[in-house]
Amino acid sequence: MFGRKTTMVDPANALPGRDTPMPVPERHTVLGTPLAPPYPDGAQIADLGMGCFWGPERVFWQLGAEGGVITTAVGYAGGYTPNPTYEEVCSGLTGHTEAVRVVFDPDRISYTEILKIFWEGHDPTQGMRQGNDVGSQYRSMVLYHDDAQREAAEASRDAFQPVLERSGYGRITTEIEPLRTFYFAEDFHQQYLDKNPGGYCGMGGTGASCPIGVARTDG
Repeated sequence: MFGRKTTMVDPANALPGRDTPMPVPERHTVLGTPLAPPYPDGAQIADLGMGCFWGPERVFWQLGAEGGVITTAVGYAGGYTPNPTYEEVCSGLTGHTEAVRVVFDPDRISYTEILKIFWEGHDPTQGMRQGNDVGSQYRSMVLYHDDAQREAAEASRDAFQPVLERSGYGRITTEIEPLRTFYFAEDFHQQYLDKNPGGYCGMGGTGASCPIGVARTDG
């Protein structure tokens, strides 16, 4: 049941899950801010899948308040099973990817700038894997909240594709889909690399620079 899965489960065959959500820690262990809503007025949310969620969460929380990040969390999204456990997600029978949530102040950091970190922080051409991590739970995803986010994600993907091709990479396999529900992961996984500084990170980008946001800095 818990073998590696590299194809998406049919919704009819997905695990049933449960009605009870995971308990969410009250505060972020690094930033000291709440992980769960309500978020501050004017805050925006980016939900992204870029492989094992421990490393990406650290990348974003390290930006800190001065970098526009209000809080971060990890969870499961893009699939079918309500309130899944980590073991269920790793079975490939929920359809979810491991996702990082970034709650940010758009006056300090733009969604496009977050997308640049996203594209450069992993290899978006690997399909149902990231490096040695194999399975549908590791696939690359942008889970957008509105049309503006969708348009930004698609534009940044299209800008990055020729850069990757010049670097010898193939087609981007990142899924760009509307967020249905973000299910918070277990307490153990929240800010995992703060609690376990020597823990597994697993991040590996392509070394290519995503050419977005250039117009704002050329002047």
